[in-house]
Amino acid sequence: MARIMAVDDARAIRSAIEFILKQHGHQVLLFENGKQALDFARKETVDLVITDLNMPEMGGMGLITSLRKLDSYKATPILIMTTESADYKKNKAKTAGATGWITKPFTEDRITAALKKTLG
Repeated sequence: MARIMAVDDARAIRSAIEFILKQHGHQVLLFENGKQALDFARKETVDLVITDLNMPEMGGMGLITSLRKLDSYKATPILIMTTESADYKKNKAKTAGATGWITKPFTEDRITAALKKTLG
């Protein structure tokens, strides 16, 4: 299955994402903020990134912009998972390179549907 990077500053969210993704056979790599995720991404690749938008040190928008500058992440799908739902934020994220958007609170069905749509 897929190797997925999940980035969120809330431990409960990281745990829930990990639980859902592992149940579906995915390998999950967890990070608390964009800086940690970017440090990892400079050394290794994943099949999909799921990131929160608002985090300390480096938020999701900064992470997306930085990942898209790396040759190995130019085409990697990136999903934003956040409580934000404003259209201008979605457009800004899409312009930065986000592939899709999942609104919190999320369900297992919403996560798996996003994975099917994104990973095929």
